[in-house]
Amino acid sequence: MYAIIRLRGSVNTKPDIKDTLKMLRLNQINHCVVVPDTPSYRGMIHKVKDYVAYGPINGETLAMILENRGRLVGGARLTDDYVARNSPFKTIKEFAEAVASGKAALGDLPGLNPVFRMHPPRKGHAGIKRTFQQGGALGNNGEEIATLVKKMR
Repeated sequence: MYAIIRLRGSVNTKPDIKDTLKMLRLNQINHCVVVPDTPSYRGMIHKVKDYVAYGPINGETLAMILENRGRLVGGARLTDDYVARNSPFKTIKEFAEAVASGKAALGDLPGLNPVFRMHPPRKGHAGIKRTFQQGGALGNNGEEIATLVKKMR
């Protein structure tokens, strides 16, 4: 599973990149989606790598996103009670671990919004014009995506 966070806007963006961002449901800055690790998603990520930060996500980080930013259709917060009533899992943490390990999908929980609206990062970005390897925030963050997600909780 990959977490993808949009960091840059769409001014002066090529139309094919805009389309790819739209297919990933990353319509605004600071939106986050969690997608499976498949060849088609990897190709889409490669195409938009200069506009997003991405990296593999673990169950603990996904649980933090779901607890803080998980919303249901209509804007209600995701709760342990809702997860227990509408899925075979008892808590958000159990559901997040199952999703991260590939035993479940976010779509298995009815009414869960697949796009997470994140807060701008506390203490700011490392830079949105350079890649992570150059000291910025764009591109493949690897395991450090958890640090960025924590800053944006």
